[in-house]
Amino acid sequence: MPSLDRRAFLASAAAGAGVLPFLRFLPAQAQGRDTLVTVFGQTINSLDLHRVGTNRASYQVAINCYDRLVGFGAKQLPSGEMSYDYDTIVPELAESWTISEDGLAITFKLKPNATFWDGRKVTAEDVKWSFDRAVLAGGFPTTQMRAGGFSRPDQFEALDEETFLVKLDYPSKLSLPNLAVPVPFIINSAIARENATEADPWAMEYLHTTPAGSGAYRVTRWDQGQQLVYERNDSWVGGDLPAIRRVIVREVPSAATRRALVERGDVQVSFDIPDRDASELADRLTVHSTPIENCIHALCLNTRFAPFQDPDVRKAIAFAVPYESIFQAAAYGRGAPLWGGDEEIADIAWPRPFPYATDPERAREHLARSGFAEGFDVTLSISLDLVSWMEPTALLIQEALAPLGITVTIDKIPGANWRTVALVDKTLDMHLENFGGWLNTPCYYFFWAYQKDRLFNSSNYASDVVHDLTDRALHMPVDDPGYAPLIKEMFAHAIEDLPRIPLYQPALNVAMNGASGYEFWFHRQLDVRPLTGA
Repeated sequence: MPSLDRRAFLASAAAGAGVLPFLRFLPAQAQGRDTLVTVFGQTINSLDLHRVGTNRASYQVAINCYDRLVGFGAKQLPSGEMSYDYDTIVPELAESWTISEDGLAITFKLKPNATFWDGRKVTAEDVKWSFDRAVLAGGFPTTQMRAGGFSRPDQFEALDEETFLVKLDYPSKLSLPNLAVPVPFIINSAIARENATEADPWAMEYLHTTPAGSGAYRVTRWDQGQQLVYERNDSWVGGDLPAIRRVIVREVPSAATRRALVERGDVQVSFDIPDRDASELADRLTVHSTPIENCIHALCLNTRFAPFQDPDVRKAIAFAVPYESIFQAAAYGRGAPLWGGDEEIADIAWPRPFPYATDPERAREHLARSGFAEGFDVTLSISLDLVSWMEPTALLIQEALAPLGITVTIDKIPGANWRTVALVDKTLDMHLENFGGWLNTPCYYFFWAYQKDRLFNSSNYASDVVHDLTDRALHMPVDDPGYAPLIKEMFAHAIEDLPRIPLYQPALNVAMNGASGYEFWFHRQLDVRPLTGA
């Protein structure tokens, strides 16, 4: 993996404008109202979210091509932009549901006219097979299901063809919302079973490249590393039929190329654009810039790396980080600062500024008290899919730590490999991370990022106290008198132990030229279903 210095970074930025020959692979203009072209900078590495190692960019397939029992509604933000509504659950494959008085059973009635792409009726048996798969697949999907109280196949029962029962071990505020996230999608179990093997009972290899769903769109072409093509399913009953018949999703690594394409009108949507482009394009194109709920851009310190096992080393780095410079260079002031907060924890707002700020003298004091007073060498890893904010951030951290005797080498990792090495293997000593919790509570964020062995706990942080506090708070109603004290205690441990150092809360930026109907979603992927043409 190549190392990066300031000269190389500036050279690569200057070269960005020279990659416009890529345009010849794209349509010269939009192909009418029937086709919409989008671009983004990440790499889709699988069409099956349940597969181990599937990256975030690939989640869009589960969103656009598969249905869930329920979904989230939509709301208008104070800015006038549209967003998902966490507080409103709406039907998707289920036409109705009832919750027992004790909160331990949820019974869903399926829409009788719901069909898969091959015309077969969607049944409760398909839902059970899909839920069984999610809780047994392992890794991220299984842990995500567990967050809502779903952990075993015996919790799911097909009462008849159109009635599906979920049995809970305990009532939870997260159960119903957790069925609206991308993970519990409904698969055509007949097709999956036909392509399963004894070694692959859940048809992971087949569904990796060939989705089998009932969703609004189906994948008609996937050229890995280049493009994905969606075609509308005219028989979809999960919501209002989309206006766009065909959507082409292009992978364009160069931010400069993506900007040129959307400015010229060669594409209608450029998704997840850099903050700088969002700032400069806002007066010429429609630019949506939405703060990402429950999301933090953070510097993560892997506790398997000896220096980071020393609390004074972690605090030295926290006081050395040039927060304001990073916020301006990487975020162009968009989003919200997460440094310089009060030491007193008076509320349970999350994300929240930690009580650290740039203070070189305090950084030197902490390092002097540590077992690594003379400094050390460390690798800071970043993802090539996220260079727009990770590169300038890494360079500024590299410069800030050098006076302490901490020599930082920056490595760039291909986006398709990032999730495996950072989150599955957890082998990166120091790295940048941008986890955002799907369910909008602080305990849910801690469940993923601070509990031992969780996928997004890429620092390998292990605290029995924090693990227990999170378990106790996770399913408790937010208005329970015992909830806030648990959350405040969790915050205190995270601030003191510092396995991840918050930098800022990011915004998700989307530029549009010849399209409308964009809605922000917590999963940070493009939902193409509500989009319309010019």
